[in-house]
Amino acid sequence: MSEPFVDARTEPDRYRHWTVTNDGPVATVTLAVDPDGGLRAGDYELKTNSYDLSVDIELRDLLERLRFEHPEVRAVVVTGGLDKIFCAGANIQMLATSSHAHKVNFCKLTNETRNSIEDATANSGQVWIAAVNGTAAGGGYELALACDEILLVDDRSSAVSLPEVPLLAVLPGTGGLTRVVDKRHVRRDRADAFATRTEGIRGRQAVEWGLVDAVAPASAFDDLVAERAAARVESADRGAGAEDGPGVALTPIERVETADGLRWSTVSVAIDRQLRAATITVEAPADPQPSTPDELVAAGAEAWVLAAARDLDDAILHLRFNEPEVGTWLLATSGDPAAVLAAESVIVPPPDGPEHWLAREVRLLWARVLKRLDVSARSLFALIEPGSCFAGLLVELALAADRSYMLEGTWEDPDRDTELPAPTLELSSLNLDGLPMGNGLSRLASRFWGRPADLAVAAAEVGRALDGPEAEEVGLVTAAMDDIDWEDEIRVMIEERASFSPDALTGMEANHRFVGPETLETKIFARLTAWQNWIFQRPNAVGPEGALQRFGTGSRPDFDRRRV
Repeated sequence: MSEPFVDARTEPDRYRHWTVTNDGPVATVTLAVDPDGGLRAGDYELKTNSYDLSVDIELRDLLERLRFEHPEVRAVVVTGGLDKIFCAGANIQMLATSSHAHKVNFCKLTNETRNSIEDATANSGQVWIAAVNGTAAGGGYELALACDEILLVDDRSSAVSLPEVPLLAVLPGTGGLTRVVDKRHVRRDRADAFATRTEGIRGRQAVEWGLVDAVAPASAFDDLVAERAAARVESADRGAGAEDGPGVALTPIERVETADGLRWSTVSVAIDRQLRAATITVEAPADPQPSTPDELVAAGAEAWVLAAARDLDDAILHLRFNEPEVGTWLLATSGDPAAVLAAESVIVPPPDGPEHWLAREVRLLWARVLKRLDVSARSLFALIEPGSCFAGLLVELALAADRSYMLEGTWEDPDRDTELPAPTLELSSLNLDGLPMGNGLSRLASRFWGRPADLAVAAAEVGRALDGPEAEEVGLVTAAMDDIDWEDEIRVMIEERASFSPDALTGMEANHRFVGPETLETKIFARLTAWQNWIFQRPNAVGPEGALQRFGTGSRPDFDRRRV
């Protein structure tokens, strides 16, 4: 079955599955899935608050809007809008009828959205609380696990469960197994019993095992939720200025098709289908940009530092879902490096004193967008050419790349624009610790993992514009080349990459990108995603007699019993 075109852009007046109500510092997010509102309308029904990608696209959007448009909100309560059902998890019919690639991309975006909930709690002063007012199964319980606190109604029927292994022969796809033991510290033997118990666990036992934080009877449940939300409001830090006025409206992201790709206000994508490569170019601001938090608030979504992050995020998601055969992404920039450094200055954390709420939100958004780039299953090459602006936060594109190439000097070829300035690469303080990867390290520290002397040498170059040979000497680029070699070398590199197995490349790249310590995020994206990717291709799950195909038919799956 061919997959539909996926547009990750949406707005509240287009939501079909979620509603958001605000009561001062507390927002309530309610899931009541429209059964006919799935991504492939007519192919399956989203019954019992089950979800597909359309539900996650809306959740991703409302998460961002709460953070940017509602600085007054300090606690977010997520709950179910159907009787006795919080969320039944991913829709089984959708999974059974989707392509392998769509299943994997669906799980990846859902993982990223769950991580954004945790990021909002940990870093934005918007603490998420799950008010599980009915059964939470599979991905529904995983949604609750992403919250900082889980409250369960004790009505003798509502339970939490992860039934994927016994029912579907797959794994909980959005971090459930990892969060149960690593985040909630459930004992391994109890976690094993829980993940193989289809009916789940209810009431006081769920509290005793650490699967939820508190329970209350239906008559007292609303009071418990209100009490816990009020307590979290008191301790939440939204950042300086959050109480002073309204937030920033996230205006619609404009995307236009061009002859060879797509264009946003600050980003362009050009696709070479013969080479199966896309050039993603982020453009520096051409106009003066906000230099103070108040100016940033006034500029809102029009500020380059916010617009560029949103545009780049949409470009990444578009290419992920709609251009699966474009396996190489060439990361480029254009414009004045000084303009980038001036624009980013407003989101650099102050050395002392509180950080402004909006400046912090923009910086955290950049961190999330760059993490999305890190975990995209594409080869990433940075091309640092004349006229580019790899400075400050845009250096992160080069540091995220699997390889980076920099031209020495300017173009000598008369067929190119020989008036463009020679490229430089300039680190800023944001590259040191402002935009961490999923492993908790900066991309600079990841680049020099286990080589502290080299890291110190590179860090000492903050604020200095390096030419090609200097950047190569410091270790910030793979190679610096002159104009004579450039075109042939780059084309050979791209052609060679396109000749390799995409599966082998995905595994190789993911292994190289995430060095150093393992974290909850790296476990979810490395361990869980790798195993789920494999299991989603096994006959025991997706074969004609596998669990996903037999589910709901009354016929048991026929497993190949050999352990691999």
